[in-house]
Amino acid sequence: MNAQPETHTLPAWPVRSAYLAAPGFEAVLEQELARRGAGALCWHGRLALSALPPVASLWAIDIWNAPELHPVPSIKGAARIMRGMQRNWAGYAPTLHRRSALITDALPPVRPKPVSFPSSPPDAHLGGWTLLAPDQLLLSPTKSSPFINGEVAFVENRTDPPSRAYLKLWEALFRLGRWPVAGETCIDLGACPGGWTWVAASQGAHVTAIDRAPLAESVAALPNVTCRYESAFGLDPAACAPVDWLFSDIIAYPARLLALAQRWIASGRAARIVMTINSRARPITIRPRPLPPFPAGACCICGTTSMSLLFLATRRRVSSRSAISTTPMASRQHTRATAITISRSCSVSSVAPARR
Repeated sequence: MNAQPETHTLPAWPVRSAYLAAPGFEAVLEQELARRGAGALCWHGRLALSALPPVASLWAIDIWNAPELHPVPSIKGAARIMRGMQRNWAGYAPTLHRRSALITDALPPVRPKPVSFPSSPPDAHLGGWTLLAPDQLLLSPTKSSPFINGEVAFVENRTDPPSRAYLKLWEALFRLGRWPVAGETCIDLGACPGGWTWVAASQGAHVTAIDRAPLAESVAALPNVTCRYESAFGLDPAACAPVDWLFSDIIAYPARLLALAQRWIASGRAARIVMTINSRARPITIRPRPLPPFPAGACCICGTTSMSLLFLATRRRVSSRSAISTTPMASRQHTRATAITISRSCSVSSVAPARR
């Protein structure tokens, strides 16, 4: 059987930004970029190339914000160009796999270890590169994610949590650089079977788990977990004491979950809210304003899983300034990831841990 020739991506215009989609989310990303005015796109595998400057994107797991195109007649020549700019590079190779592997071998090694939670994201600088053709190197010395192609791998706990849903919360808190600690209080809405409750309780915080269904026995038996068997939607925030964290990973219609989020944000009872907006159908329909309005003094970190939108709202008790941070998440555990911040002036910067 004859091998099929590899196709090459050669856009007719200079590339000024590039957006990496999570597997299977190319159409969703393309829809969002069209709405945000990213201009015409040329696709290179899952990497969308644009002739316009970078725009904020919720559905991109990585954004190359300073791409450059270089002719490279040889493998050593490609490596020489990148080594002359900086040490750390991560390649994306939807085609030309052998040639890309040889270029990677000629670069200083980048071998990230799986992340042990809790810990903070790396601060090492990392660039991205890809071959559009055998002799055409597209590189970006800077990109939005400090991880290789936006992917985070954790050292998983395969014995204690009752489900793998804990990985979503691990990555959200890891991106934030902040997690529940001893002395803090949490509410987990729709807690069953208890993956998110386990995350908070394992860090020493006290968790009140709200669900009509019982938690896994191993989680319910933890000394710092209190179970209340009632509806998460029927719980009145005004009737609850203030808490440091509110968690929710409920599967319901998005409109109902957005209303739940709005009610808790408006109540001011939770210093931080981490909630997934899960869709009963895949994929989620993109809307111009998918989240409810946030009051002054609130910020939001957003991310995506394979079927949900995840956001975190933090009420800042001193500052009256507000910002919205979007953090689509990606990892080998089927979460998605990158990191950009949109302030009121729509400037782009790195995500900083929120402070109470």
